[in-house]
Amino acid sequence: MPDVAPGTVGAGVRWAAARLAAAGVPSPRVDAEVLLAHGLGVDRAELRRLAVLDRDLPGDVAARFAADVARRAAREPLQHLTGVAPFRHLELAVGPGVFVPRPETEQVAQVAIDEAARVVARDGAAVVVDLCTGSGAIALAVATEVPGARVHAVELDAAAHGWAARNVAAAAADGGSDSAGAVVRLVRGDARTALRDLDGTVDVVVSNPPYVPPGAVPRDPEVAEHDPGVALYGLGEDGLEVPRGVTAAAARLLRPGGLYVMEHAEVQAAQARSMVADVRGFGPAETRDDLTGRPRMVVARRLGAGPAVPDVRQGAGRTVTD
Repeated sequence: MPDVAPGTVGAGVRWAAARLAAAGVPSPRVDAEVLLAHGLGVDRAELRRLAVLDRDLPGDVAARFAADVARRAAREPLQHLTGVAPFRHLELAVGPGVFVPRPETEQVAQVAIDEAARVVARDGAAVVVDLCTGSGAIALAVATEVPGARVHAVELDAAAHGWAARNVAAAAADGGSDSAGAVVRLVRGDARTALRDLDGTVDVVVSNPPYVPPGAVPRDPEVAEHDPGVALYGLGEDGLEVPRGVTAAAARLLRPGGLYVMEHAEVQAAQARSMVADVRGFGPAETRDDLTGRPRMVVARRLGAGPAVPDVRQGAGRTVTD
């Protein structure tokens, strides 16, 4: 294969797709189109029109495209090369230092959005907290899709918080005075202890925390080598040490009847329900699937008033089975 992209759009896409396929990239044609569309400053529909016409590829674009294809063939994340990641209707700025949002998390956001919309329809407003917000994906999805939701987002890591701040600011600039920036309060802090001022008042707590067990190295190089470890590994032998802290915080924050939803690995469904059961204050937990049918989130409601403390009773509340 040549070291530089061919001189036309159609030939360039075919060349890049072949090179990416040989490198084991899972979606070589799509990635080739996204990279060249990014280089040309057009969307993929326009790129395909140019490819059909086999329009000439400017030399400077061809050189940058070839460099991007080489980096993608080395399994650098596509989103790091383009600088953006789609999430529901959003386009988020991402790069080194922040977890790239995944399609499976969109269903976690959907549960939070549906509940927030239900509360707004009933009460006129809803308070939503996103713990371990990362890029701000879930928080901004709720804020932009549910008018009347007041969203608070918490992130401890400095690099990830910086990306979230950039995305919240961009949403504010795009939306004007009624934008997400007016209703997302971004806090840099520990998810376990932040937002004490909201204790007992929150309608929805949603989280995609780190939950990968320490010995379970992700298979995809894009994840293992480029997503920050602080966003992946949940600590403890089962990877659920951080999620346990998040769950206790959720019980503290939620009002009676408030909803908790947390993403987890598909092999952690029973453990996640048990984790929720070990915090006094929640009703029976249930497992819900992502869009591919895999068990990927735990959902539970806060019961009546009272402090959220670890429940020492064996098997307390463990009424849901796989």
